[in-house]
Amino acid sequence: MRRGSRTALTIVLLLATAATRAQARETVTVTILATTDLHGFLYPYDYFTRQPSARGLAAAAALVEKVRRETPHTLLVDCGDTIQGSPLESVHQAAVRAGTTDASDPMMLAMNALGYDAMVVGNHEFNYGLRNLEAARSVARFPWLSANTRSEVGAPAFPPYLVKVVAGVKVAVVGITTAAIPEWEKPENVRGLAFHAPEEGLRRALAALESEDPDVVVAAVHGGIDRDPETGAARPGEKPGENPAWTLAERFPRLAAIVYGHSHQREEGRRVNGVLLVQPRNWGMEVARVDLALEREAGGRWRVAGTSSRLLPVTAETKADVRGLELARPYHEAAERWLDQPVARSVVDLSGARGRYEDSALVDAIHEVQLHYSGADVSLTALFQPRVRVAAGAVTAREVAALYVYDNELYAVEGNGRMLREALENAARFFRTCPDPACEKGPLLDPAVRGYNYDMAQGVEYELDLTQPAGRRVRGLRFRGAPLRDDQPLRIALNNYRAAGSGRYAMFRGARILYRSGRDIRDLMVDYFREKGRLPAAPDGNWRIVPSAAVETLAREEAAAR
Repeated sequence: MRRGSRTALTIVLLLATAATRAQARETVTVTILATTDLHGFLYPYDYFTRQPSARGLAAAAALVEKVRRETPHTLLVDCGDTIQGSPLESVHQAAVRAGTTDASDPMMLAMNALGYDAMVVGNHEFNYGLRNLEAARSVARFPWLSANTRSEVGAPAFPPYLVKVVAGVKVAVVGITTAAIPEWEKPENVRGLAFHAPEEGLRRALAALESEDPDVVVAAVHGGIDRDPETGAARPGEKPGENPAWTLAERFPRLAAIVYGHSHQREEGRRVNGVLLVQPRNWGMEVARVDLALEREAGGRWRVAGTSSRLLPVTAETKADVRGLELARPYHEAAERWLDQPVARSVVDLSGARGRYEDSALVDAIHEVQLHYSGADVSLTALFQPRVRVAAGAVTAREVAALYVYDNELYAVEGNGRMLREALENAARFFRTCPDPACEKGPLLDPAVRGYNYDMAQGVEYELDLTQPAGRRVRGLRFRGAPLRDDQPLRIALNNYRAAGSGRYAMFRGARILYRSGRDIRDLMVDYFREKGRLPAAPDGNWRIVPSAAVETLAREEAAAR
């Protein structure tokens, strides 16, 4: 081979080797880790059964640290609903509101220790009022993000985004909060704030980010998807701005991914308009992992070459992070003391196992409290925890609180017979129409309707006929012994979320509010049964599902799902 040819070949080989090395150097993966809807769950523990449970931030922290050991190029974010929910947080927040503690918020302490980079503001952050919100926020060593929450004069109420350089890549995380909060919260809990449309907030944030010039933009959203995930068809009755994740993906293809929460439904990874959508389960039961593969372009900018995701589950074998457990221990012990206080007695064993398809004394207990405090004619409530059991004998606050796990307030609204009938028809969507005339075959449960949106009524008598299609199932609706007329005035007891129309109960939206408790229904229940001294021993049988075979079909279906 001639010397010139050999020289040329050597140069080519050297250039190829340099290019290969450069390519290896100029490829990087940035990993986004996300939690959502932690709802104050720190310990891997079920406060209502006193049993270990695969949940909680301390357990999720172990998964986070494992990923960090695998790859140092990580960001950790939370999608909101963080400081409300579990007894650990509820007891602390009640003390903050009463002014009897100056202790720091336990979730913020644990999240600081784990090194969160940002948290999105969720709707439940406002449940205890702005004073409690700011007390928790002041402890956080990371920003609370919300690009679409502003003051009434137009200034940002929270930072709209976070920009951080990870492995040389400039990553922007934009926070978006569900816009339906003013319909759910008491005015004083959101006074001075305006919740803009999520699309408007994201558009404004992206415009502001132009000066930052990030390489990749991710949205963290407290709001689910308002579509059927398989067909993309819009769900009827959705509140505008409540569940915007799908819409944001359609309208902003610049986003590499959207991690989201609020709806407590898992999504391992779905692409909408090229944008990856991911939602881990609530209560720290899962951590979302989103890997962003980036390549350096010729001009020096980074380009997203690919995205992938998976959900990392907490299991019974997951070893909880000791730091988180120790930080939370005083709060955990305070919650246990509150839950162990004696409240009343039960003369029989009570169970909620069949309480969504048969009238139940435990559901009647909720109705009894709501009717007592509201002075209503009719009460509506869901059974939030079908696994609740109350043994005969002494009853503690733990058993009573297990019946009402949410920090909802009691309202009474001005309604009528038509409004109530429409509400019961909406509730009956929880069931499917029987596939056979005798209702001996399933499935009869509609997975698209969450159990907490299936309300039962007290103060009226009625049947739900599952041989009929949705919208025509309520039969024999009677009030005070007579058929209920559509124009019959009714004072209706329900929680504040239902009064705002959540769960497709639009018939209550805008109804005149006659009564607000100003306190959580759970606390009202504890006070009421402490004074009364005993729980109801049996249901009054004011409603039933027909045909009777459907009840046994539902029982078999539920047993198979356990």
